[in-house]
Amino acid sequence: MTTQTNFHFIGQQNFYRGKVREVYTVNNRLLMIASDRISAFDVVLPRPIPYKGQVLNQIAAHFLQTTAHIVPNWLEAVPHACVSVGKKCEPFAVEMVVRGYLAGHAARQYKAGERKLCGVTLPEGLKENDKLPQPIITPTTKAKEGHDEDISREEIIKRNIVKAEDYEQLEKYALLLFAEGTRQAAAQGLILVDTKYEFGLYEGKIYLIDEIHTPDSSRYFYATGYEERQQKGETQRQLSKEFVRQWLIENGFQGKEGQQVPEMTDEIVNMIANRYIELYEQITGKTFDKINSTQEEMLASLAPDFVLGK
Repeated sequence: MTTQTNFHFIGQQNFYRGKVREVYTVNNRLLMIASDRISAFDVVLPRPIPYKGQVLNQIAAHFLQTTAHIVPNWLEAVPHACVSVGKKCEPFAVEMVVRGYLAGHAARQYKAGERKLCGVTLPEGLKENDKLPQPIITPTTKAKEGHDEDISREEIIKRNIVKAEDYEQLEKYALLLFAEGTRQAAAQGLILVDTKYEFGLYEGKIYLIDEIHTPDSSRYFYATGYEERQQKGETQRQLSKEFVRQWLIENGFQGKEGQQVPEMTDEIVNMIANRYIELYEQITGKTFDKINSTQEEMLASLAPDFVLGK
């Protein structure tokens, strides 16, 4: 499994280890490695999930390639199943969360009595997992450490976190990407419930960055049986990381101080791995090819553009 790397390349300018990925800046290009680490409630869980990095990297590449006609993106090459290489963009300090349904964090806020989320007013009478009248954008600030925080469009512009004209373009891109993601999901018998997009600037132009429409950044329901489950008040059958969050909540963990992550048994780890693989095959329509490569093989795939230093 790819749990962590500690490469040092000739021309390396920066290294950042995120919750689940490692990002190397080499000669002003980004080399992003998707690990098998998994996080929930902004906490990295104690056990990695086999093939998770490969699933995320390959789904992200699939959707970056199939949405490039909507917005330019950072990706240039996928030399290895867990590695992507591309442009180094200057990221905007917000994540554009698009919601088509009342689910996850939004549903929890709504259940607690909130009717305004990130400045967007929600109608009365909604049930968890109901479809919203139209997709909404509920941005969050992008925290380098700790929890991301909800923020309104007005506050982002007022505090000059993003310039007004740039933010308007981010909104347009986010809604267009969500519409395309919804269309592609429907073709595979899925509903794209919500997702997040990140953008950055490269030579003064806005680019889509990071991953897109993966189970770490998105929530999917199965279309078949959705209406019947809603009418009966049943839990929706879904493919996303929400099932991991629900398992943690049921076992007394929501990332709050003093709480302990429940034991991740082999059964739980294998269940999560299988759900990730299921999502890959369902959303892409392709058979998942498990790759158990070593870090040496990973490096070989990067040569000659990326060479280790001493």
